[in-house]
Amino acid sequence: MVRIGIIGGSGIYNPDTFETVKKVYPKTKYGRPSDEITIGKIAGVEIAFIPRHGTKHQFPPSSVPYKANIQALKDLGAEIVISPCAVGSLKEEYQPGDLVIVDQFIDMTKKRDYTFFDSQTVHISIADPFCPELSKIFAGAAEEMKIRYHKKGTYVCIEGPRFSTRAESNMFRNFADIIGMTVVPECQLARELGMCYCSLATVTDYDVWKDEPVDIRMILRTMSECLSKITKLLEKGLPRIGSVRKCNCADAPKDAGV
Repeated sequence: MVRIGIIGGSGIYNPDTFETVKKVYPKTKYGRPSDEITIGKIAGVEIAFIPRHGTKHQFPPSSVPYKANIQALKDLGAEIVISPCAVGSLKEEYQPGDLVIVDQFIDMTKKRDYTFFDSQTVHISIADPFCPELSKIFAGAAEEMKIRYHKKGTYVCIEGPRFSTRAESNMFRNFADIIGMTVVPECQLARELGMCYCSLATVTDYDVWKDEPVDIRMILRTMSECLSKITKLLEKGLPRIGSVRKCNCADAPKDAGV
């Protein structure tokens, strides 16, 4: 049984820092996850890692098997999900290369499979969707590493796979700090199963409102430059996660009557 799951880019799987134990490819009642799940250790902490888009990047944001990914981690025993991701900035002060520990999201997606409760009406409380204890741990680690980071940030999640128009980007600036394509429904699915969820977002660009239009080369270049920072953040933060959860994330299904 593995207590911590990580869903992120394939770059997190670094042979220099990741001690692989085995790989599994389970079948859940929602199908198979994005790719094989690598079970191993980072800084001595056992984790299960799923490449969100698959190792060949075969799943665009709208087609990621979010339910299978979360259920597979739950079946492996995971109580905690950590999600490194790339985002665009909607505010001047959220600069490319910065880390954002997300605390809120706005859902602007359109056609995803949002819930495990398709056959019953369940209202999950998600006023504060991200685990405060995990956010605190990684904020402390970032502080010690002396890297630029933001303790809070509102993430507007769009459908993708296209980037925003200039009009959309300027509209979103009124409501959010960063923009991405994957936190929904991943975050809310984790909450439905009573799992803690933490989003560690790396700013890669200024979307399209500020300077040049964003493109995939820009994102990949910045993520490549920041990858070592994220792996070091995980190495520092993971060992600080206690064996007993002190948050209320696990109570969400019970409070909803599940």
